[in-house]
Amino acid sequence: MSPALNDELKSSKKRKKNDTDSTRRSMKWRAVEEESGRSEAEHIQELEDQIAESRKYYNNIVTLLAKLDDADSDKANRKAVAISLCRVFCRLLAGGHMNMPKDAMEQDLILVAWLKERYQEYQQALLTVLNNGGSSQQLATLSLAMQLIKEHTAYLPASEYPVWNGGFFDDVLAAVIKPGNDKVGAHFTENFFQKYHDITVYTVLRLANYLSKQRNAETLDNIIELLSNLGEPTELQERFENTYTDTSKTSQKNKGPFTSENAFKIRVQTTWLAVLRNEMTKSQRKHLLRIMSHVVVPWFAKPELLMDFLTDCYDEGGSISLLSLSGLFYLIQEKNLDYPQFYTKLYSLLDRDMLHSKHRSRFFRLLDTFLASSHLPATMVASFIKRLSRLALNAPPSAIVVIVPWMYNMLKSHPTCTFMIHRDLKKHNTSLYEEIEEQGMDDPFDALEPNPTLTNAIDSSLWEIETLQSHYHPNTAALAKIISEQFTKQQYNVEDFLDLSYQALLSTELGKEEKALKKIPVVEFQIPKRIFTDRGLEGREEDTEPGSLVRRLWDFN
Repeated sequence: MSPALNDELKSSKKRKKNDTDSTRRSMKWRAVEEESGRSEAEHIQELEDQIAESRKYYNNIVTLLAKLDDADSDKANRKAVAISLCRVFCRLLAGGHMNMPKDAMEQDLILVAWLKERYQEYQQALLTVLNNGGSSQQLATLSLAMQLIKEHTAYLPASEYPVWNGGFFDDVLAAVIKPGNDKVGAHFTENFFQKYHDITVYTVLRLANYLSKQRNAETLDNIIELLSNLGEPTELQERFENTYTDTSKTSQKNKGPFTSENAFKIRVQTTWLAVLRNEMTKSQRKHLLRIMSHVVVPWFAKPELLMDFLTDCYDEGGSISLLSLSGLFYLIQEKNLDYPQFYTKLYSLLDRDMLHSKHRSRFFRLLDTFLASSHLPATMVASFIKRLSRLALNAPPSAIVVIVPWMYNMLKSHPTCTFMIHRDLKKHNTSLYEEIEEQGMDDPFDALEPNPTLTNAIDSSLWEIETLQSHYHPNTAALAKIISEQFTKQQYNVEDFLDLSYQALLSTELGKEEKALKKIPVVEFQIPKRIFTDRGLEGREEDTEPGSLVRRLWDFN
């Protein structure tokens, strides 16, 4: 070993690298390159080759690190230096030059310690680029960092030099989920997280530990996005076979997630629970509730652990309650969750805002499932039918065309409720019928009663649907008439109506050709002589019958 290198090794622990030293070294090497006329790429390759050739050139590592730290250097050159250093350290790891040899001399121990310090400097340089570099630099640096982890795992003992648990991988993962590093996160997800099972396991384990503290909303967004890409727990054994590193060296204590489906699912379950314990924004909770049934729940060995989160969301009201319905109903149906007020809360969600909500289609799909059982009390089913018919009076046409077929299906499934449209008072009580004909009657339905079994809806009628048969929109009016006709159809497919929008209904009407109309409609059947005044130009009285309503309502003087 050269005396210069020996001095460098002995003083390495005392030396503190700073920006001034780095700048001085980089300026010195640029001057040498200009004098020799060599390109930067050739010089980098020469330095790398010399390191591979002999120990006496190990000081070239310091030179390459200085080039990597040089902020004034060209981006392409810094990338070439980073790749070159990755090859250098991978060779050193593979050759065992960074392991403490048995019965080593003091000089060898100093050399290994010095190399490890340079190795740590290189890792820090990569992390700096991962956190603050441009997107193209970050993607290349991520690949280099993961290659370094692979070699580190293969050639350094995990007990002495951990890389997964509390090591270099922690810092890499923190950069991946850092707000603003979306491209890095997508690259990590596609090329490592979804591809290699061991990286998936270690990512899940580290995220569970990382989430033990409260994280900001942006970081939590990235973590949720990363975990969502786990997909469903299907064909896990096939996934176990594809690993990035050699997992045979993994200790028996931590071998579970790599070989056992249940152990791996429990790790994922723990991480999702850690996410739910963090303070989330409303939009994050909505997103989680949307993916709950097909992304989150399949990973839970004990889905009942989601009970608190789902019931809290259900009790909140509004769109959050709508989105939590499917998960909560799954727990009631499959896991015997005791939620006695489920239908009372469901009934409270039926308001005019729901009919204008973008989640309306999802709600009707679930409502169809919730009320499908023939064991439900007729009084409760009648309350849902009556409340929706009342809301339909002020609902948009796109909502009415869903409500009417849904009500038809409910009446077919629950024949007891058909009394609401087939109650003949004239036949059963002539005197009461005559009294109603003369004086009218109050609707026995109590719209303010929160309990659906106490609203007296079963004693009411669906007069609102007959009102809708005179709706201004012709298709809506025609559809409302199916309630007044014979129930010959088995049922309607509600899915055919769920995605209809007001724009689609309007386009259908505008698309009709004028010649297809039997009679061209007119605005007025009587054309008034005057619209704004009762007198003609000479001041004489005019016939005020046609159009006189406008003049009575408005004063144009």
